[in-house]
Amino acid sequence: MTDAKPSLTTPQVMTLSAVVPVLVIERLADAAPLARALTAGGLYAIEVTLRTACALEAITAIAAEVPDAVVGAGTVLNGRQYDQATDAGARFIVSPGLTDGLLAAAASSPVPLLPGIANASDLMRGLDAGLTHFKFFPAETSGGAPAIKALGGPFGDVRFCPTGGITLAKAPTYLGLANVLCVGGAWVCPADLVAAGAWDQITDLAREAAALKR
Repeated sequence: MTDAKPSLTTPQVMTLSAVVPVLVIERLADAAPLARALTAGGLYAIEVTLRTACALEAITAIAAEVPDAVVGAGTVLNGRQYDQATDAGARFIVSPGLTDGLLAAAASSPVPLLPGIANASDLMRGLDAGLTHFKFFPAETSGGAPAIKALGGPFGDVRFCPTGGITLAKAPTYLGLANVLCVGGAWVCPADLVAAGAWDQITDLAREAAALKR
């Protein structure tokens, strides 16, 4: 387990930068250099998805070696993974959906949960649990920006981080909505650039993303 760092709220995480990079790290050796490249470009909240064998170790490495990064775990599906991710050093948790197990884990942890929702019913379930900030996922295939704008009518106090299919070209439409605080995206860390160790190019992409207005 890494040394504990100050707890953050979900709103604090979501307002660190306009874009939260969504990382799929295949090689542990890439974790810290990739996080350094992203933070050098102005992206500080970094989501490492639990989709690879080295994901938890990557979170630990980033937490220990890149002080400017606020590293979180994504694709967290249950309470066991929630605990594993927080033990590894994750400072926020992102899930593709919302379950009783995740709600229970979040209730007993100082590490905040950003759960995924795609409809009003799931959103209302989250509201019943005291949550007001959600990942809208998968954004592009769930109605995109028009759907999020429509949810702003009955749910005016809710804020979103849309993720899924968002690109640099599409991000401004989402960030222009009053109920969107940030977007999640993988375009700032293309697999080919990561594989090549092209950290300067990734920093350039991060800088471009960090300059997006919201």
